[in-house]
Amino acid sequence: MIKRLAIGLWSLLLVACLPALAQFEPSARLELPISPNTEEFFDVTTLGDQGLLLNIRQSDYYSSAPTKFLFRRLDTNFKQLWANEYKIDPFYEPVRSCRTEQYVYWLLKETQNEKVAVMRVHLADGVIETFKGDLVTPMDIFHFKVLDNVAYLGGYYRSRPVVVSFSFFDLTSKVLPGLYTNHIQLNNIEVDEERRLVHVMTDATHQRNCEFTVRTYSYEGKLVRTVNLDGRAHSLISGKLLPINDEESLLVGNYSNDCTPYSQGVYMTRIRNSAATVGASETGENMAITPTEDTRFIDFSELQNFFNYMKPKRQQKLLERLARRKDQGKDTKFRYRLLVHDLVPTDEGLMLLAEVYYPQYRGGAYPYLGSGRAYDRYQEGYRYTHAFLCGFDKKGKLLWDNSLSIPDLSSYDLHQMVQVVRHGNSTVLAYPHEGEITAEVIQGGKVVKVQEKYSLKKLGEHEKVVYSENDQLEAWYDGHFLACGIQKISTERSMAPPREVFYINKVTCNFKDLNANPANWSSNPEGGNATRKTSESKQ
Repeated sequence: MIKRLAIGLWSLLLVACLPALAQFEPSARLELPISPNTEEFFDVTTLGDQGLLLNIRQSDYYSSAPTKFLFRRLDTNFKQLWANEYKIDPFYEPVRSCRTEQYVYWLLKETQNEKVAVMRVHLADGVIETFKGDLVTPMDIFHFKVLDNVAYLGGYYRSRPVVVSFSFFDLTSKVLPGLYTNHIQLNNIEVDEERRLVHVMTDATHQRNCEFTVRTYSYEGKLVRTVNLDGRAHSLISGKLLPINDEESLLVGNYSNDCTPYSQGVYMTRIRNSAATVGASETGENMAITPTEDTRFIDFSELQNFFNYMKPKRQQKLLERLARRKDQGKDTKFRYRLLVHDLVPTDEGLMLLAEVYYPQYRGGAYPYLGSGRAYDRYQEGYRYTHAFLCGFDKKGKLLWDNSLSIPDLSSYDLHQMVQVVRHGNSTVLAYPHEGEITAEVIQGGKVVKVQEKYSLKKLGEHEKVVYSENDQLEAWYDGHFLACGIQKISTERSMAPPREVFYINKVTCNFKDLNANPANWSSNPEGGNATRKTSESKQ
């Protein structure tokens, strides 16, 4: 049977400990045996110093038994605080999940009709509620967000974008207006809990002209504002919003010059979001932004450290070629696929982190109608090359940039691998790989600690790991970390077969001279709101 793992990484902040200043010490371990006869899906949600939530979903494709959700709330020493179990009809399939401060939500959908269910788990006491209803239209769902007592589901029906709001009060759903048209792609959905607004971002192509649009809806689903960013000169590929005050938000993402998903650089623009602005636009009228005046476009060639992932000789040749072309008045266009993270607020403004990747294909030749040979290619995952960061001030000015080489990373599913934490004016970039983490320390555009690997594996005497997969590491609380994944472990001098387990390790980082050096770190006590799914979330 298939064993699947999804770690709910609700914080993007990962802490790296420098060996001269600190060391990792596994201080507690929890092992859950994996059943050989049941498909199991593991999900861990960290809750800071309040512990964690463990969810094990069990199902059997060969029977009509209900799908079982097993929830366990554990404290920071893995002592169980409460446990609850929920069963749901097997024709409901989990689609997406998200988290708010008090709850974790799972969206489930029947495969053959428009029936949906939202399962809500109260983190404090484990009370589980389920809200079942019907969508107003069949749709393939790719986005799921919750604001108070309304869920927002984004997807497609007959190749057209649809966003549906589903109320937990009366179990009714309705389609948000202004989206169901041809040639529009649903880009992103973000909720603003403070202002009770929902932002839906789309991109469209009309006669070779690309347009990026941010539609803002009230909590009740009324269109209150539309912001269009014309793409005649630059086509916006993605957008992430970060409110910087009650008056404005910053919209940041990547762009191309030819209406393709291949990036040539990053952009930033400011959007007014005051109550007065929204109130003045209750008719949903357009608020046009002229990119040449209000949007800053930064080509990859303008970044000082973007190409640092290359070997020195290759990088030098590239920079020399760029300089020659610039002297000749010629532009060099780059074509990169980017996975853009949520924006990280900083004291100066914000930090943008993105990973560069490309799809991996495998194929073979086969005879075709007796003449020549044809080739059949299929995608087998994604390969990462590097990640880069950009620091901006609150007015959108680029302050610095840096990069991290990640040449050994590949994944069947596209998801965020590199994680960051800031401490003072320093930043750690780190990613997990095969039971280890690779970390680098930077200060703005300067590298102050080059990449090093740190092992996290420590088992009992005479034990060894046969294989380890889906290893994840997350900053937890007060210098503690959470490492988890799937391992097969054998015991020396024993004839028993290796055991396969889902493990959770509490890892303590013993800091030394914490305040003596800016490259000493502490975990983020507040956490974040990022999710990561290896088997269900799709980009």
